[in-house]
Amino acid sequence: MLELYQNKEYESACELGFKNYVPYLRDEEFISLYGFACLKIDYVERLSIPINILKLSQESRSNAAYFSIILMQKKLLYHALIDNYDISSLNMPTTDYVLSKVFDLYSKHKKDKQQEFYIFEDEKDNQLKYKLYLLKDARIDKMVIEEFHDSLSIKKHIYW
Repeated sequence: MLELYQNKEYESACELGFKNYVPYLRDEEFISLYGFACLKIDYVERLSIPINILKLSQESRSNAAYFSIILMQKKLLYHALIDNYDISSLNMPTTDYVLSKVFDLYSKHKKDKQQEFYIFEDEKDNQLKYKLYLLKDARIDKMVIEEFHDSLSIKKHIYW
């Protein structure tokens, strides 16, 4: 799995970890790498496995906490967008992951009414912007975060 991760084959590394984590329950480096590979490809829902397994070392507990923050922010932001749930009063830790950045920006944003989409400017780079919206689907609505640099789309993250 390390070779896949180093070669930026994150999807393959995430799949390998997901299908083969049981024999590696006590190998927290394997489990952490599995979690980070899934995070690189926005498979945030797969973080629940590493969150529950990582506990033996300080670094592993730190990774589990990091994954937990991101998973919780995904769930809360989705809840806010779908159900108009107010997250402005929540005081959450944050991370450098794009979902965390958008969660923080959304929670600080004054919401008089729900919008079709939200545009946020990165707090550290004013040329970096995020567009947050829901993609309506017959099965399940998806939450989308598009990243723009100098008005050019650079990455699209889709979460369900």
